[in-house]
Amino acid sequence: MKPAAFVQELASYRFKDAFNPYADACPDFDTDEAPAIRCRNLEAVLDAAMVRGIHSFWIARDLGYRGGRRTGLALTDELHLAWHADLLGTAPLCRATKGPPVAERTASVVWRMLKSIEQPIFLWNVFPFHPHAAGQPMTNRCHTKSERLACKPLLEALIAALKPKHLVAIGRDAQSALADLDLDATAVRHPSYGGQNEFVGALEALYSVQGRSAPQTQLHLL
Repeated sequence: MKPAAFVQELASYRFKDAFNPYADACPDFDTDEAPAIRCRNLEAVLDAAMVRGIHSFWIARDLGYRGGRRTGLALTDELHLAWHADLLGTAPLCRATKGPPVAERTASVVWRMLKSIEQPIFLWNVFPFHPHAAGQPMTNRCHTKSERLACKPLLEALIAALKPKHLVAIGRDAQSALADLDLDATAVRHPSYGGQNEFVGALEALYSVQGRSAPQTQLHLL
């Protein structure tokens, strides 16, 4: 798999009431070059993952409007772009939006764990776009089964190319979606809605890093 070709294919996908960060531009927050910036960021991460190799593949449900919609990177908000670059040793990753950087609570918890685990881990979503309510782009909704099935070839191509030792489903929705695609993964609790302690505990046990969580990132929420 060639990262540039994969990102180009990703950018070609279109769904009703879903934002494709690799092709679409948000009129309120994006810079003029936002889709191209997000494409370059993802291509850099993919290229590094293929060259270096990865230990695990963490898969969440879909992109959120405070995180991946803006960065084009799963489970990553703008406060953690530099951390994502360090994870696989890429060149600095760039912001694609205007105004102050936006934090996402889930991303903050996820990146604390990634820092403590110190393994090359690739992040993705079952539905690698931002699904939202009709006419409400700054909301999150769960993707549909037809959307999930349409994106199955993308997920399968990534797994085949990166050959992770472990698949980890972040949250029950992701676990169910992966099972629907006939993919077996270790499930951990999603860190939102009171699940942070269970999320941290499960990953500390899985990676044998108990008590080594990195200091919490300062959140600057809109």
